[in-house]
Amino acid sequence: MNKKRSLLLSIILLSFIMESFSRDIIPQPLEMTEKEGVFSFDKRINIYANEANMPEANYLTKLLQNEFHITAIPAKSAKTKGLVLLVDSSLKDHLGAEGYTLSIDGNGVRIEGATSAGVFYGIQSLRQLLVKQGELWQVKFVDIKDNPRFSWRSYMLDEGRYFKGKETVKKLLDEMALLKMNVFHWHLTEDQGWRLAIEKYPELTTIGSKRDSTQIGNWESKVYDGKRHEGYYTKEDVKEIVSYATERHIKVVPEIEMPGHSSAAIAAYPWLGVTKEPIKVPTSFGVKYDVFDVTDPKVITFLQDVLNEVIQLFPSDVVHIGGDEVKYKQWLENKKVQAYMKKHKLPSPADLQIAFTNDISNYLEKKQKRMMGWNDIMGAELHAFNKDAAPVTGRLAPSTIVHFWKGELDMVKDAVSKGYDVVNSYHVFTYLDYDYKSIPLKKAYDFDPIPDGLEPKYHKKILGLGCQMWGEWTPTVASVYRMTFPRIAAYAEVGWTAKENKNFDRFNQALKAFYTRWGDEHILYTKE
Repeated sequence: MNKKRSLLLSIILLSFIMESFSRDIIPQPLEMTEKEGVFSFDKRINIYANEANMPEANYLTKLLQNEFHITAIPAKSAKTKGLVLLVDSSLKDHLGAEGYTLSIDGNGVRIEGATSAGVFYGIQSLRQLLVKQGELWQVKFVDIKDNPRFSWRSYMLDEGRYFKGKETVKKLLDEMALLKMNVFHWHLTEDQGWRLAIEKYPELTTIGSKRDSTQIGNWESKVYDGKRHEGYYTKEDVKEIVSYATERHIKVVPEIEMPGHSSAAIAAYPWLGVTKEPIKVPTSFGVKYDVFDVTDPKVITFLQDVLNEVIQLFPSDVVHIGGDEVKYKQWLENKKVQAYMKKHKLPSPADLQIAFTNDISNYLEKKQKRMMGWNDIMGAELHAFNKDAAPVTGRLAPSTIVHFWKGELDMVKDAVSKGYDVVNSYHVFTYLDYDYKSIPLKKAYDFDPIPDGLEPKYHKKILGLGCQMWGEWTPTVASVYRMTFPRIAAYAEVGWTAKENKNFDRFNQALKAFYTRWGDEHILYTKE
């Protein structure tokens, strides 16, 4: 073989080897510069972390052992060759609260952040960059500077319809962490089931967490499975899950529905309802007739008691109260409710809901919590079943976070112009219960939480986005996974990656590594 041919083959081989180390990260970083060279992880590697970062060092140590069979040995100096994790608060102006830098060279891996959250996200990028070559794990030399586009990057799991259990929740939290998602929105109460133990009101779970049968098929179906469904989380379960999420820098935001979607609670305690008559936990889906009697002081006391226990369980600074799809018919038909509205000069049932919602907001504020609710709480007419209700005149409490899901996008612009912070979860782009024909992967990827035409001065009022796994037609864990994966990765990139850095072809290529991971983790996914 002549020298020129040998040199050409060497160059081709080197290019092939280096290409095998080139990995795209999901979500795509802000800045990423690859360099010549690779760093090899031995079976044992040194790891150093300053005191503020010890939990992340412990997390990475376990991760290396469990995923890569590498043993990390604590080192005493940041000058060690291996892994260095540093929190430096002076970097906040440069990187923000969740940003990080990741540098890999011949000395090893160095991750820095203004907070431990930033370092944690740097670890998630490192996980994706590692490539196995023979018996060793290696990573290409690289410099990354990264921070997220939005501060609210949420995945919602609805367990009111079907209880899934804490092991499923933990698995979802693990996948969220890898994708740098930071809010787990936990929908725990519904018409069809109450899933959270409340010490003061035990029948919420002894009665409200169970139903005799369940509608199956679709919204028009008259077929029921004839099977009992039940399940709820104890306080110990919740504490375990919250701790697990906190280790992964994920905030758990509980949703306790009020005043609608409350049939399971009314089934447990009939005096919570407007009619005060007994009902059963519904077996069918859809918006139900029964709602809380928000004019009854005993009902308000109940809700405050529930919120007190919720606040003790969840350290989140935000509590979601739902507030969507409240059928006003019961309020309109009830003389006592109508008298209350007249006495308090509330001209419409929407005004009654706003007054109630503001009282809950004020109560939560006294507990140093911020209220969040679906955009129905602003009083706009969103549903045909309330089309005859009088227009709203009241105004929502200013500290409310408006969770937009339905209506014209001008409603988002209206909300931010009135001073409200908004999380944009527009259903036609973000509802994971919609099939892949309605929301294909590219449509999910192309979603922008900032509506077209929104004035730049309001952009910071858009906190971010959520993707919602509603549970009516996903009775099994496998069905939840199939609808969630891979679209959750698209939403993760929507929430993190700078708009100018997004590229669907690059993203789709990077998904290949995730398909392998999900297969290894026994997570069913849909590949379009």
